[in-house]
Amino acid sequence: MSSAIYGKLALTNLKNNRKTYVPYILTSILTVMMYYIMDALSRSSSIVDPSLQSVLTCAVGVIMIFAGIFLFYTNSFLIKRRKKEIGVYNILGMGKRHIAQMLAVETVVTAVASIGAGLVFGIIFSKFMYLLLLKILHYDVRMDFEISGESIRYTLILFVVIFLMTLVFNLFQIQVSNPVELLRGGNQGEKEPKTKWLLTLAGVLLLGTGYFIAVTTEQPLAAIQSFFVAVICVILGTYALFIAGSVALLKMLRKNKKFYYQTKHFSAVSGMIYRMKQNAVGLANICILSTMVLVMISTTISLYVGMEDILKNRFPQEFEAKTNISSAEADQALDVIVDEELVKAGVTASSVMRYHNGGFVALKEEDGFTLQQFGNYQADDVVDVDLIPLEDYNQMEGVRETLAPDEAYVYCTGEDWGRDSVRLGNKTYRIVKELGNLKIAPKDAEALVEGYYFIVADEEQIQEMLRQVYEGSGMQEDWVAQMSTPNYRVAFDLEGEEKAALSAMQNIKSRVEEEIPAGFCEGKELSREEFYYLYGGLLFIGIYLGALFLMATVLIMYYKQISEGYDDRERYQIMQKVGMSKREVRSSIRSQVLIVFFLPLLAAVIHIAVAFGVITKLLAVLNLVNVPLFLVCTVVTVAAFAVFYGVVFSLTAREYYKIVN
Repeated sequence: MSSAIYGKLALTNLKNNRKTYVPYILTSILTVMMYYIMDALSRSSSIVDPSLQSVLTCAVGVIMIFAGIFLFYTNSFLIKRRKKEIGVYNILGMGKRHIAQMLAVETVVTAVASIGAGLVFGIIFSKFMYLLLLKILHYDVRMDFEISGESIRYTLILFVVIFLMTLVFNLFQIQVSNPVELLRGGNQGEKEPKTKWLLTLAGVLLLGTGYFIAVTTEQPLAAIQSFFVAVICVILGTYALFIAGSVALLKMLRKNKKFYYQTKHFSAVSGMIYRMKQNAVGLANICILSTMVLVMISTTISLYVGMEDILKNRFPQEFEAKTNISSAEADQALDVIVDEELVKAGVTASSVMRYHNGGFVALKEEDGFTLQQFGNYQADDVVDVDLIPLEDYNQMEGVRETLAPDEAYVYCTGEDWGRDSVRLGNKTYRIVKELGNLKIAPKDAEALVEGYYFIVADEEQIQEMLRQVYEGSGMQEDWVAQMSTPNYRVAFDLEGEEKAALSAMQNIKSRVEEEIPAGFCEGKELSREEFYYLYGGLLFIGIYLGALFLMATVLIMYYKQISEGYDDRERYQIMQKVGMSKREVRSSIRSQVLIVFFLPLLAAVIHIAVAFGVITKLLAVLNLVNVPLFLVCTVVTVAAFAVFYGVVFSLTAREYYKIVN
C-alpha cells in the first residue's frame, strides 16, 4: 500500500469525525497556548518579586499535570468512538500495521496543528496577559515584551511527549482488540452494570471521612495539615460513589415495585443505570473540576477584594520599628531616628506605643505552657507567648500597678486563661488579674495562633524566661545571650499628607536597618505592594486556572452529549417500537439527561458547602478573617457558575438532539 494513502485517509478521517476532532484540536491549542503563556510569565526577567514568581511557577506545574491528564482522557474518548470505524477498515483488508500508520499520521497532523497554533497564539496573547497581570497587581512595572525561547522549547517537549503517549495508547488499544471487538467498541457499555457494594461502601466512608475532617477542623494550623487529606478523601469518594454508588442506588429504586412500575419512572431508572455505567467517570470529572473552579475563584476573589481587611488585620498600627537586641543605646537611637524623620517629613505620630517584650512559641497545657525553642507547628495547641515588663505596661495603659517577682497579669487574644496561676517553663506565677483588653493586641478569636500576654515585674524576668527557651539549643553562649535579650518596639499611626507619611516611613526603615544592629521596620503602606503582588498573583492564577478547568468541563460535557446522542438514537427507536409515543420517549430521555448532567453540579455545591468552614480557616492563615465577605463571594461564584453551566448544557444539548432526531 502506498504511503501517500495514509495521509489521505488520515485527513479524510479527521474531516469525517470533525464533530469530535475539531473541539479536541481547539482545546489542545488553548492548552498549549495557556501553558506557554504561564511558563513565559514565570521566566520573565521583568518579574522580580519572589512571592509572585513562586505562585507563577506553581501554576506552571499544575497546568503541566492537567494537560497530560486531560488530553489523555479526551483522546481515550475519541478512540472509543472510532473503534467501529477502525474495525471496518480491518475487516476490509487493512492490517493493524497499516491502521497504526494511519493513526500515526492523524496524531502527527493533530499535534502539529495544536502545538504550532498554540505557540503562535501564546506568543500573540502573552503581551495581553502581561498587561492583565499588571492591572491586577495595581503597580506600574516596566515589562518588556519577550518571546521566551526556553518556554517554547519546554512547551514543545511537553506536548510532543503527551501526543506520543496518546498515540502509544491508541496503538495498544488496536493491537489487543480483534475486528469483532472493534466493531462493538462504541457499544461495550450496554451490558447491565453489576452492583459493587464494597466500592460503594468505600465511597461513603471516604466521602464521610473528608466531610468529617472539614467540619471538625477548628484551628487554622490544623486546617493546613488536614485540608489536603480531606481533599484526597473527597475526590476518591466522589469517584467511587459516581461509579458504584449511583448504580447501587438506582438498582434499589428498581427493586421498589411501587416506585419503579410507573410510566415516568420505569424508563428513566432503567436508562440511567446504563448511563451511569458509561458516564460515571466523566461525571465525576465534571464534579471535581467544577469544585476546583468554585474554590479557586471564590477564594482568590475574596483575598483580593478583602485586601484592606487583610492589611488592617496584619498591621493593627500603620508602622512599627524595633530592635531585636535591646540596650539603652539602641533604644535611644531608635527613638531619635523616629522623632527626627517625623519632624523632617512634617507628619505627626498618634497612638504611640513604646515597650519592651520577649516572645516565643509554646505548647499550651492544662496548668501552663511548655517552652519551645522553634515551636512544634504540627500541634493544635501551639500558642504565641509574649512577656512585657510592668513599667512599660503602666506607661502604655496610663496606670500605676505593682507586681511581686512571682506575680503576673495575663491577657489572651482568644478565650480567657481562667486560672489563678500559670506555669511558664519551670517557673510558676500567681495570676493577680486577667486583663479584658490590651492596646497592642485586640481580641481576635479567628487568629492563626492564639496569643497570650503576661505582664511581669521587670525585664530580668523576661531575660530569665528567654534563656530557658534557648539554653538547650546547643548554640554558642554569645548567641544565647543575644536571643535572651528583650526587643524594644515603637509602634504608631501617622497623621499628615499621605506622600509625606510614606516618605517618613521609608526613611525611618532605611536608617534603622542601617544604623541599629538587629533593627527592623514594617508598616501597612510599606507592605502594600508586596501584598498586592502575592494576592494579585493568586487572583490571576485563580482566574487563569479556573478558565482552564472550565474549558475542560465544557469539552467533557460536549463529548458526553455526543456520546449520549449516539446511544439514545438507538434507544429512541427501540422505545418507539415497543409502543411509547415520541412525546413520552423524548420526555423520558430529557429527564434522564438533565438529572445525569446536573448531578455533578449539585455534588460540587455540596462539597463547597461542607468545605466552607475549613476554607475560612485556611484564609485566616492568609490574614483574611472576614467570613461574610468570603460567603458573599462564594454565593456569587456558585450562582454565576450555575448559570454558565446551564448555558453550556443547553448549547451542547443541541448537538445531542440533532443526533437523536
